[in-house]
Amino acid sequence: MKLTLAGIKDRQSWEEAGIELPKYDIDKMRTKTKELPIWVHFGAGNIFRIFAGGIAEQLLEEGEITQGITCVEVFDKDVIDQIYAPYDNLVLSATLKSDGSVEKKVVASLAEAFKADRVRLREIMRNPGLMMVSFTITEKGYALKAADGSYFPWIQEEIEKGPEHASSAMGIVCGQLYERYQAGKMPIAMVSMDNCSHNGEKLADAMLTIAREWADRGYVEKGFVDYLKDEEKVSFPWSMIDKITPRPADSVCEELTKLGIEKMAPVITSKRTYIAPYVNAEGPQYLVIEDRFPNGRPPFEKAGVYMTDRDTVNKVERMKVTTCLNPLHTALAAYGCVLGYTLIADEMKDEELCRLIRRIGPEEGMKVVTDPGILSPEEFVREVIEVRFPNPFMPDTPQRIITDTSQKVGIRFGETIKSYVMEYGDAKKLTGIPLAIAGWCRYLLAVDDGGQRFALSDDPMLEELTGMLTGIEIGKPESYTGQLKPLLSNAYIFGSDLYQAGIGNMIENMFVEEIQGPGAVRKTLKKYL
Repeated sequence: MKLTLAGIKDRQSWEEAGIELPKYDIDKMRTKTKELPIWVHFGAGNIFRIFAGGIAEQLLEEGEITQGITCVEVFDKDVIDQIYAPYDNLVLSATLKSDGSVEKKVVASLAEAFKADRVRLREIMRNPGLMMVSFTITEKGYALKAADGSYFPWIQEEIEKGPEHASSAMGIVCGQLYERYQAGKMPIAMVSMDNCSHNGEKLADAMLTIAREWADRGYVEKGFVDYLKDEEKVSFPWSMIDKITPRPADSVCEELTKLGIEKMAPVITSKRTYIAPYVNAEGPQYLVIEDRFPNGRPPFEKAGVYMTDRDTVNKVERMKVTTCLNPLHTALAAYGCVLGYTLIADEMKDEELCRLIRRIGPEEGMKVVTDPGILSPEEFVREVIEVRFPNPFMPDTPQRIITDTSQKVGIRFGETIKSYVMEYGDAKKLTGIPLAIAGWCRYLLAVDDGGQRFALSDDPMLEELTGMLTGIEIGKPESYTGQLKPLLSNAYIFGSDLYQAGIGNMIENMFVEEIQGPGAVRKTLKKYL
């Protein structure tokens, strides 16, 4: 059995293997998508393929839409060559149930996929029927500036040279929006589906910043900036997305191979993307989108998407990202790496770590969370702690979750810290969040609680962060001479100066306790929890 358009024509073999196949005419859908694209997506990775791709698949199956998604990859072009093209853009969706069963389905909604081809993009962006462009490029994909406020060198180069020389996602997209502006100022929705606070605002800010710089240099008309600011023309809806999608699991690959499906092995691209022809993920999923689409949209609500207003999206996103899931994930990730865990599910059997996330979410965070109305914070966090994280068949690792943490802590922990400062004058009532931040700092030493070195996961600030900790040695608490102060006072990273918030010294003390020697991390957790 081959995961290709020709291969799935042998429907009997696939269905006997328990794999659901598309029931619509794939060739007809793909032809229409290329002629009249309605939905373009940047960031062709795992969560997009199983979640957004799954939404489009459901709508196609039910006859609610007739076009699929046009997929564009800017960062890791190997993904197109190694995972899309050889499999005719098909994806094998594997939903991992808590009873050990795997729900398997072939998704064909990814109608067209290419590396950022300017000629093809120009054709698409000038098409009047294009409704939306969406994104899953991770939070760092929207960043234009370094911690010191200066533009990243590649962004500065794009600004100086103009749209034709753009190579970043933000530069390329801004340049393509200018194409749409020139074609008649046609309306469109720009929808970030990334897991970060105020994602629509981040995308809008990036577009406007680049556009203004280009306008100042004469690369684009001044009216282009006004076009981007007019939400009746170009909207930047906010959204909240939630579906835990780990890297491809060997166990899933083995199961699919035993069923007779060829070439299921994951690959590691030159950009270190770990990706496979299949995507494994949990069953629970949530997508909440601000309903602001000036050129129309697919009927997302018929596929379980919550379509609502910006204020509700903001409340749901804050509930999830600052209280009910993401801060718990980050805390588990930092301590999981230091305590030698390789599965989030196994960490949920650890008494101290369970106490830690209950302290951060249901106890500390819940005091300042805003109930969004459409989802219950108490029920949401209960499902996370009791159902989602403990799922033993979810191959999710702390090493994956800890990736890019410098870009996340300002929201995941920083928002609750700021809420406590507003409510109580300082954040000294907090214990779990300071302990989690201390754990992340301890993680950055790349030495586990047994004294063995381990590899740190990718982070755009990794070199800078580890450089700050120079001179600190495990087993020598006297080697700590205040190295954390520049980090903990950095409002760019944490959203505020943690000393002004009243918890900087507390975090330092916890950190020093955690570097006393082997076993000190566990001892510190026991002490504070």
